[in-house]
Amino acid sequence: MTDSRPWRGVLVATALPLNDDLSVDYDAYAEHCAWLVANGCDGVVPNGSLGEYQVLTPEERTRVVETAVAAIGGGRVMPGVAAYGSAEARRWAEQAGGAGCGAVMLLPPNAYRADERSVLAHYAEVARAGLPVVAYNNPIDTKVDLVPELLAQLHGEGHIQGVKEFSGDVRRAYRIAELAPELDLLIGADDVALELALAGAKGWVAGYPNALPAACAELYRAAVAGDLATAEPLYRQLHPLLRWDSKVEFVQAIKLSMDLAGRHGGDCRPPRVPLLPAQEAAVRAATEKALAAGLA
Repeated sequence: MTDSRPWRGVLVATALPLNDDLSVDYDAYAEHCAWLVANGCDGVVPNGSLGEYQVLTPEERTRVVETAVAAIGGGRVMPGVAAYGSAEARRWAEQAGGAGCGAVMLLPPNAYRADERSVLAHYAEVARAGLPVVAYNNPIDTKVDLVPELLAQLHGEGHIQGVKEFSGDVRRAYRIAELAPELDLLIGADDVALELALAGAKGWVAGYPNALPAACAELYRAAVAGDLATAEPLYRQLHPLLRWDSKVEFVQAIKLSMDLAGRHGGDCRPPRVPLLPAQEAAVRAATEKALAAGLA
C-alpha cells in the first residue's frame, strides 16, 4: 500500500484458523490473509478480539503477526496490541514495528474501569513505541468509553491517529469530526457500516469480510462514494449477517459463515463455546441466503 495511513480502507479483523487440537494453523492463516487482499480488502488486523488474542500464548501472538506480514506485507497489517499493562501493550507495539507493520490498534486499559488520566497515560506510553496508534473504542466490552472529547484530547496530544468506533452511536461521528477533524474515524461495528461510511469514515475494521470479502468491500466503497443505489440494497442483503458482529457470539458466528462459504472457520478456544442450535440455525440461514444471492 502506498498510503502513509495504512489504517484506511477495509481492514479485516481476521478470524484465526485452528487445527482439530485447537493449535493455530499458520499456513491456513497466511492463505486467508492473501485471499482477503485478493478479494478486495486493503489489509488485516490480527490479534483483535475476533482473532481470539486473549487466549493465545505470547509465542502464538507473535507468530500470527509475522505470518500476516509475510503473507501480504507489513504495510497492510495493523495488529491489535491490547494488554492489561501499558508496558506490555508497548512491547506488543514494538514487536509489531519490528515485524514491519505500519500501525497498531489499541484498546484502552481493560482490566478495570480506568479513569481519563489512566487512559491518557496508557496511550502515551504505547505511542512511544513509534508506530501510529488507532484507538479502539469498545465501551460495551471494556467499560471504558473513549468519548469524543477524550478522543480529541488523545489526538491533540499526538497519541492516536484514528479510532475504531464500536459504540454503535452513529451521532458520535459528527461530534468527533467537529472536535478533531484530522482524526480518522473507522467503522468499528459491521451493522452500522453504511451509517458511519456516510458520516465520513475513512476505513472499516470489519468482521464479516472473513466470509464475504468481495461483497463487503463493494459495500464499503459504494458507501464512502455516496453511491446509495449500490450500497443500500447490498447493505440490506448483508445486514442479517453484519449484526452478528455486535453480538457476544460474533467469533463463532463469523467462523460458521466462513465454513459455509468454503473457508476455514472451525472451532474457537475455550471459554468460547459453540453456538446454541437456534443461533446456529439463524447464522446458517442468513449465510446460505447471502451465498444464494451471489454475495460470496
